[in-house]
Amino acid sequence: MKMITVRRPNTLRGALSDFDRYFESFFGDSHFSSAMGHFARLPAVDVRESDNAYVMELELPGYAPEDVEINVDGSSLSISSAGEEAKEEKDEGTWLLRERRQAGFSRSFKMPDNSDPEGISAGFKNGVLRLEIKKRPEAQKRSIKIAAE
Repeated sequence: MKMITVRRPNTLRGALSDFDRYFESFFGDSHFSSAMGHFARLPAVDVRESDNAYVMELELPGYAPEDVEINVDGSSLSISSAGEEAKEEKDEGTWLLRERRQAGFSRSFKMPDNSDPEGISAGFKNGVLRLEIKKRPEAQKRSIKIAAE
């Protein structure tokens, strides 16, 4: 039988794994480990604001645009994917080592009061989902000229 051995240097990731193993050995199947695994699967999100929009970028390596669902309900924005467990897996051989997983996720955000739910656009490039959420025109910053009398 073929075997691949992974050597992990003594890093924070290795220490965290040792910590998880300690809890599992003490408590059995640790809820702590499953909770940590859940948070590790949530995509990282960056949000920035400009004068006329909010821009969100989510890291989604390995996902395709058709794998991701975006929904708006009032002021709630939800981004989710079923992940690989919902896909049909092709018979491409037996895994010897598998550390990369494309798990399902669901993230929800409350949009600011000045955002326009109708003015949301989405793009996907290089594993990054980019959402632009326009601000309502009346909520956008504007300058007022002072008239000389």
